[in-house]
Amino acid sequence: AALLEGGLPAIELTLRTPVAMEALAMLKKELPGIVIGAGTVLTVDQMQQSIDAGADFLVTPGTPALLADALAEAEVPVVPGAATPTELLSLMARGFRVCKLFPATAVGGLAMLKGLAGPLSELRICPTGGITADNASEYLAQPNVVCVGGSWMVPAAWLEAGEWDKVTAASARAAALVAAARAA
Repeated sequence: AALLEGGLPAIELTLRTPVAMEALAMLKKELPGIVIGAGTVLTVDQMQQSIDAGADFLVTPGTPALLADALAEAEVPVVPGAATPTELLSLMARGFRVCKLFPATAVGGLAMLKGLAGPLSELRICPTGGITADNASEYLAQPNVVCVGGSWMVPAAWLEAGEWDKVTAASARAAALVAAARAA
């Protein structure tokens, strides 16, 4: 709720804990105004479990062929992950036009995105991995960037301490970054 109150109506809940599916289903029930995606989808089984739990969209960190084929037929929007131009081209060949670049800063960051903009001009990218409040604006300013992913607005320490006011404030700052980038 703190993310929503801060102005972030869409979130990615990563499937990195044993209770992730349960949390996804609970959030969909308790916060009908939020668009929630399942992130770190690694297998076809996780894809289907996420859809069954109510995920509005799916995100993968990487996308091997078997998973890519299943995702291409998914009944919800998908943002498949890739780290190289070849992987991105493979996803484009399957019909994907929005992909995740992960880990963005480790694979070249802004320079990589600028390099991809010409030859892959039809592709829109969501960079994640190393995106922070300090560099998000630079990423959002790129013409081939549709959105960014980051966890700076929900540090584990704030979650564990129940510091929801800090999450709301950080979410409001993140929403302001997006609004400023769209206005530019």
